[in-house]
Amino acid sequence: MDWSDDGIVLSARKHGEAAAVVHLLTRAHGRHAGLVRGGASRRQRGTLQPGNEVQATWRARLEEHLGNFTVELTNGHAARLMDDPGRLAALTSACALIEAGLAEREPHEDVFEDMQAMLLGLAGEAWGQVYVEWELRLLGDLGFGLDLSSCAATGSNDDLAYVSPKSGRAVSLSAGEPYREKLLPLPPFLIGAGEAGEGDLAAGLRLTGYFLERHLLAPHERAMPDARARLAARLRRSTAGG
Repeated sequence: MDWSDDGIVLSARKHGEAAAVVHLLTRAHGRHAGLVRGGASRRQRGTLQPGNEVQATWRARLEEHLGNFTVELTNGHAARLMDDPGRLAALTSACALIEAGLAEREPHEDVFEDMQAMLLGLAGEAWGQVYVEWELRLLGDLGFGLDLSSCAATGSNDDLAYVSPKSGRAVSLSAGEPYREKLLPLPPFLIGAGEAGEGDLAAGLRLTGYFLERHLLAPHERAMPDARARLAARLRRSTAGG
């Protein structure tokens, strides 16, 4: 059994003296693990940083085996973002979320392509907005998309301000006011109304996080990854000026 594919490194954990068990998000083979011989070496560690894009070849005697990866770096996102704690936190969060939320060996080419685009977008000024919008697209790619096109109560697309935690549909300001304590705030940038303002990124992560936990993690009894929680805390502190 063998194949070659584009991949994004999600994690690399030392195995024995010199090898590493590596998890990749691949274009055509989904989230896939394999053993990289020499993966713990100094030369390979740079390649196997989470978020890096690689060309990977997987080989195994039987399909159900762990198998072996050989990998070649094609785009070193981790090194470019290493000196920026915020952007690096977003990269790390994305990798941890994909590893926790996706079933192994289940192809999701749209998830791969959206993550690839997000990693490139982290280099821009609006990296926080890029990341939150990616989480929203991830929900859609996996069949749990939110309906933010019109108000669930009135059918209007004016003054959309909330999202129902039950239905995942938008709710207008007037229709949602009596129930605002039970609804999730909808940051305007998530419906194309300008750039994210103060507090919008934290609100956006709260919104996407609620549905990621509900649909991706809770059914498998998994908790939100620590890396994603750290990113949310960082954005909350940024809003508070701390």
